[in-house]
Amino acid sequence: MKKLSFLAAFFGLAFIGAASAANITVYYSPTCPHCHHAREFIEGTLVYEYPEITVSNVNVMEQANLPKFQDTLAKCEYESGGVPVIVIGEKCFQGYADFMQAELREAVEADMSDAQKQTAAENKNAMAENADEFKAANAKRANAVSEYNAAAVVEKKTEGESNLLFYGLLIALVAALGFVLIKKDGGKK
Repeated sequence: MKKLSFLAAFFGLAFIGAASAANITVYYSPTCPHCHHAREFIEGTLVYEYPEITVSNVNVMEQANLPKFQDTLAKCEYESGGVPVIVIGEKCFQGYADFMQAELREAVEADMSDAQKQTAAENKNAMAENADEFKAANAKRANAVSEYNAAAVVEKKTEGESNLLFYGLLIALVAALGFVLIKKDGGKK
């Protein structure tokens, strides 16, 4: 029983730790200047201040990405399809201007611990002192940013489904062969 309680506590802490990391999705158009400024702030500042966050950029000009964008517009209760649309956790923002930076930081910090907030404040101060030096020392943070591509997701899903079909068929064949061999051995006795 103690072992089970320990495992439950361990997995509970693991899930709490995972839940505290903010995920940011930016829906943008490559021709939109506000989108460019939003992405510049998020990728060039927030990613370095908050080491827990991940960023997924979604180009709404790609036809395959439109259903995801439309789902987000509905979830956020936005009637216009204006970009950028920034989703941080469960909070939505449409448009971007520099005055929104504090509000975006608040949304990122919503589920963070005091220690994580303290780290972010220290990182923000280090960025204010010498952003280039801080970014160079933390260059791996650029890996927290990815580009979403619905077409690739569908391709990967299709590949996974065909793998599942292959292995399912292989298991069925092995089971049938085993059944035939058992039946054959049963007749000789």
